[in-house]
Amino acid sequence: MISTEPAVLVLEDGRRYEGRAYGARGRTLGEAVFATGMTGYQETLTDPSYAGQIVMQTAPHIGNTGVNDTDKESSKIWVAGYVVRDPSRVVSNFRAQRSLDDDLVSDGVVGISGIDTRAVTRHIRSFGAMRAGIFSGADYELSQTEQLGAVRSGAEMAGQKLSSIVSTHERYQVPAVGERIGSVAVLDLGVKTSTLNYLAERGFDVEVLPESVTADEVRALAPDALFYSNGPGDPEASESHVELLQDVLRGGTPYFGICFGNQLLGRALGFGTYKLPFGHRGINQPVLDRTTGRVEITSQNHGFAVDAPREGVVDSPAGFGRVEVSHVSLNDDVVEGIRCLDIDAFSVQYHPEAAAGPHDSMYLFDRFRDMILAKKSAALGADTNFVEAPSEGDHE
Repeated sequence: MISTEPAVLVLEDGRRYEGRAYGARGRTLGEAVFATGMTGYQETLTDPSYAGQIVMQTAPHIGNTGVNDTDKESSKIWVAGYVVRDPSRVVSNFRAQRSLDDDLVSDGVVGISGIDTRAVTRHIRSFGAMRAGIFSGADYELSQTEQLGAVRSGAEMAGQKLSSIVSTHERYQVPAVGERIGSVAVLDLGVKTSTLNYLAERGFDVEVLPESVTADEVRALAPDALFYSNGPGDPEASESHVELLQDVLRGGTPYFGICFGNQLLGRALGFGTYKLPFGHRGINQPVLDRTTGRVEITSQNHGFAVDAPREGVVDSPAGFGRVEVSHVSLNDDVVEGIRCLDIDAFSVQYHPEAAAGPHDSMYLFDRFRDMILAKKSAALGADTNFVEAPSEGDHE
C-alpha cells in the first residue's frame, strides 16, 4: 500500500520537492545524485559505493520485482536516502522474497516518493550534485528554515574518506572455483559480491583485506596480484591507499583496479583527480575502449575522475614509466581507463562485474587473469633458463 504521509526533499540551494514518505520515517542527509538505470535497483541500493548519497532513480516505476537475498551486493542497503517517483503497489516476481519497502524500513533508509524526478534530475544536471535532506514523520513538521539549516550543516562529499565505514573489518577468503591458478589480494574499499565471485571463477583464491591493511601485510601474503575495488568518497582523502599501491607496484606485483581503484591508480601514477559536476551513475554509460576501438555500455557509479592527458603516451609523473588513457566516456570525454605500458597495471572507471548492468566489459577479468598468467610464465621461464655459474673447483 502506498503511503499518504507527507515528506519533503530539500536541496542545499533551497529547492523543495513535496512528496510522500517512503521506507523509514525521519530525517536523512547526504549528497543528492541520480542513477539512470532502468533496472537493478536492489544492486544499486546495496552497492557500498553509494554510501553517503541520497540516490534518485530516473526510471519512474521502481519496486515491481521486489527484493531477494541472492541479488544483494553486500550485507545491507548503503544509500543515505532514496528518491523514486512511483513505487510499485505490488510485488510481481517469482524470485521476490520481500517488497523493496520492507528492506528500506528494516535497514532504516528514509525515502520519498511521488515527486517529479525529471525536474530534480534537470536541476542537478544544471547546478551539480549537492547536499540534500529528506524529512518525514516528525521531522516533516520542522520549519523550512530548520530543514534547510540541517541540509547545509551536512558534510560535503569532497574530502570525505568513507572506505573505513564500508570496508570489511576482518580478512576473509573466497576460494578459487575450478582449477586454481593463483591468488589475488583485494583491498575492500566497498567491494561488491559479484566482483569477488568473478575473480574466484577465474581460478583465484581471493583474499579480501580491510582498507586499513599495510604494505607489509600485503607482501606477507605474497599474492600473485593486487586488486582495488570500487568504493565511496574522495580519492584525494585516501593517500594511505595511494602509498600502499605505489609500494606494491614498485615490487612488481600486477594490479587491476575498478572505479575508486582507477582513481587511486591515477593518483599513484602521479596524476590528479577532480570532482565531476554530477557524476556518472547508472547501467547505460557508453565508453570507448581505445585498445580495441570497441564501444561498451557500462555500469558506473562515480563522482570523481582522473585528470590525465587523454591523447598519446605520457610518462608517469611518479616514475612508473609510460602510461596511456585506455578508455574514455563518449558522453563527456572523462577518463574511463588507464593502462601502464612498462609495469603490469591497468584500471577502469566503471564496474565490469555488471551487477546490475550489461556484460560488455566482462572481458576485463579475463585480461587480468591473462596478465597474471603471463607474469607467472615469464618468472617460470627465467627460473628454468637460469644456469648456475661453475665454482672454481668445477673447472677441469
